[in-house]
Formats: sequence, structure tokens, C-alpha cells
Amino acid sequence: MSYTEVPGARVPIRMWTDPATVEDVAMQQLRNVSTLPWIKGLAVMPDVHFGKGATVGSVIAMQGAVCPAAVGVDIGCGMSAVKTSLTANDLPGDLSRLRSKIEEAIPVGFSMHDDPVDPRRLHGLPTAGWDEFWGRFDGVAEAVKFRQSRALKQMGSLGGGNHFVEICLDETNSVWLMLHSGSRNIGKELAEYHIGEARKLSHNQGLVDRDLAVFIADTPQMAAYRHDLFWAQEYARHNREIMMALLQDVVRKEFKKAKPIFEPVISCHHNYVAEEQYEGMDLLVTRKGAIRAGGGEYGIIPGSMGTGSYIVRGLGNEASFNSASHGAGRRMSRNQAKKRFSERDLADQTRGVECRKDRGVVDEIPAAYKPIEQVMEQQRDLVEVVAKLKQVVCVKG
Repeated sequence: MSYTEVPGARVPIRMWTDPATVEDVAMQQLRNVSTLPWIKGLAVMPDVHFGKGATVGSVIAMQGAVCPAAVGVDIGCGMSAVKTSLTANDLPGDLSRLRSKIEEAIPVGFSMHDDPVDPRRLHGLPTAGWDEFWGRFDGVAEAVKFRQSRALKQMGSLGGGNHFVEICLDETNSVWLMLHSGSRNIGKELAEYHIGEARKLSHNQGLVDRDLAVFIADTPQMAAYRHDLFWAQEYARHNREIMMALLQDVVRKEFKKAKPIFEPVISCHHNYVAEEQYEGMDLLVTRKGAIRAGGGEYGIIPGSMGTGSYIVRGLGNEASFNSASHGAGRRMSRNQAKKRFSERDLADQTRGVECRKDRGVVDEIPAAYKPIEQVMEQQRDLVEVVAKLKQVVCVKG
């Protein structure tokens, strides 16, 4: 489908879904965002749903300003995937050992590595700029600096919620490795600190929603936020790189006879800010629950833990600010999912997938998400499908 434009807003709200299907609270969030004086456009993805601060599945283009709450607290959250030379025939009938080995190598939930991971000891991982990256930690907000030790040990760890590591098969039965994570606790701490600082600023006092507080260009507060924002986005990218290297090491050891080969890694943020130009304007584009889908650019759009995911190539649609959805998108809250579904429902909906099937992950049950096929159909003018993947192993935080 092409987009639908919502009337009555200060700037165009272009929606790649039927506006009538969007929750009232999410639609109000979108209208609130459209009232900001600095906004130049708003694109809404088919996986749109209500979120803290700003709507998940929204792309906000502003000139000379950025809203930290619209980025979200998991700065730089995103996906990585790699195709391997393995096929379904190389996989054992019982995948439980493989899942256990992945969980041993990559800490999940609140866990972290006992000692920081040394990237120089990981096979094939580029380490150029590593020391310079950590050197820039000295410039982050003073209130967060005491977290450096934790940030070092959490580098290369998964986290919880909807973060995951998966072994997947594509439609040709090739094996793919895929993972989803972000900037861990350090990104959350930096985000919460700057959201609090933005709320104090005088120009934000009359906003319709205090969560939409912004930093304005050429101010010390904006400079400080940009430093920490881009550092946290880089942390998230490094975090996924290290996890992918750890995951590849597991696969090399478990499939030693097959001597697996790995293609180049595809990686994309879906909670972040980028400096981009549209219609001759230099804009700060915030994607919260959206990936960049410029012409020919690869991206990853996951479904749920029992459905499947897509590797895509962007079509460069400027009406969406070169963006596409970041996944299936929730259609009910975590609490609603826990009340509505049981462990038996989870087992039924993840049949054939080696994964946790206990009460602790019922909130991630596939039925809590929108159908990924529907989401993909609604954005045919944003991306083209390169590969469809179906997980056979899923490690959840």
C-alpha cells in the first residue's frame, strides 16, 4: 500500500497503515508530536503502537531540535544477521545443546560477563577505533560515569524483554544467525538523564506533553546530548558485533566438521537519530521502532519468537524519510499478554522452535504481536524482500 495522510495536523502525518486500526492513545501521541514547532514531517510505520514518550513505529524529522524521549531509553537498539554456509541438513535433531551453548557464551537478562570481553580475542572482529571509542566515555554525563565498569562487562550481552538470539533457516534451507539488542543499561541511564534535563528547559514548559521536551541546536544541552546519544548508538553497534562474534564462535565449535563460513554481517539500528537531508533541509531524523531503508540498503525486520523474520532491501522512499518498520509491532501490552495466555498457549505457538516455554516469556508469545506478513504487505513501497527466515532456535532474555 502507499501511505494515507491524516488530515488536521500541523505537518503531514503519513501512515503506512489504516489510521482506523491505530489505538486512540497512539494516534493522540502522533498528533502531539506534530504540534512541535521544529517538526518538518512525521512518517508512521505499519507496526505502529503506543509507546513511552513517542509512538513506536514513528519517524520524526525535525530541524534544529531533537526529542530524547522520542528516541527511547534503549538507544541504538537494533538487529544483526548473517547467512552461513550451513544448511538444515547440518543441524542435529535435538537443538537443545546448541541453545545451551549460546546461553553459556552470551549472558541474558540482567546478567553480564564476569570480565570485559577483549575483542582482540574474537575471531575476525574488527577492533580499529576500539580504544578511541572507550576514550570518549570520559565525555559522557557526569551523573552516569560511575557506570563504566558495568558498561564494560555488559558489552556483548543480550538483555531482556524482546531481545533475542536466533538460529534460522531461509526458504532455501540455508542457516542464518540473527540477534536483537541495544545499548544495555548504559544507554538507558544516559537516556533517562537527558530526558530529565530536557524537561527542565524553559522552552519546553508549554508543550502539550512533557515527554516531548526537546534540545535545541547550538546550545550546551544539545551538544552534551548529541555526544552521549551518538556514543550510546556506537555502544549498541559494538555490543551486537561482539555478540555476533561470540555466536559465530559457538557455531564454529558445534559444527567443526562442516567448517562453517559466514557472509558479511547485516546490521541496522531501529531506535536512533541520524543527520539526513530532505528537500534541501538538514534534518535530525529520529526513528523509534523503524529502520533506515534507503535505496539498496539492507535491513532486518523480525516477527515474533514463533513466526519468522525478513531480510529486506530498501527502496529509498523519501515520503517515509527512507524508512520502514522495525518488526511486527505489539498488538497488546505485556501485562495483557500475561493475563490472556498460558504456558500451554506459548508451547503451542512456538511448536518446532527450541526455546524457553515457561511463564517468564509468555509476554513474548507470538499472538501478542501483529502478523508479520500483514506488516510486510503494508510496506511494499518501502522495502523489497531478500530472504524470509524461520527460527529453529530462539534464546530469550
